[in-house]
Amino acid sequence: MAKKVHVSETPATAFLKSHGIVFTEHPYEYLEHGGAQHSAQALGLDPFSVVKTLIMQNEAAEPLIVLMHGNKTVSTKNLARQIGAKSIAPCKPEVANRHSGFLVGGTSPFGTRRKMPVYIERSILALPRICINGGRRGYLVGIDPAVCVTLLNAQAVDCALDMSD
Repeated sequence: MAKKVHVSETPATAFLKSHGIVFTEHPYEYLEHGGAQHSAQALGLDPFSVVKTLIMQNEAAEPLIVLMHGNKTVSTKNLARQIGAKSIAPCKPEVANRHSGFLVGGTSPFGTRRKMPVYIERSILALPRICINGGRRGYLVGIDPAVCVTLLNAQAVDCALDMSD
């Protein structure tokens, strides 16, 4: 029988609870650089329904959050065009940590240190449930993807690329 692992509250889970959001907890064995593909495999989930939280920045080094399927990558060119930026690039890990207040690999869009605009791949919103980082490495929470729009004012964008593209 699997042992129930209790994960202590994080800024992300505190944020969700303070807004009355019901979520399921999904702890797993964290693997350095394993990413969403590893967490999906460890939890027996479809990587398409595991959503990664990416901290990126525009040409003026202003940070933003991109929510993307675990088995897809972001077309920064398409994203920049859709949001009216000249360019978009991933933040260096230490910069992402500073903006979000989370360690890379444990970044949640909920309860970030700094308020940032949030963009969500449109097809994520069609899923019945998603698993997204709960604010700690090795810990996902299951929620309705609409929560990202209602709580974070996430704007839907079309910028997904297959990992091989």
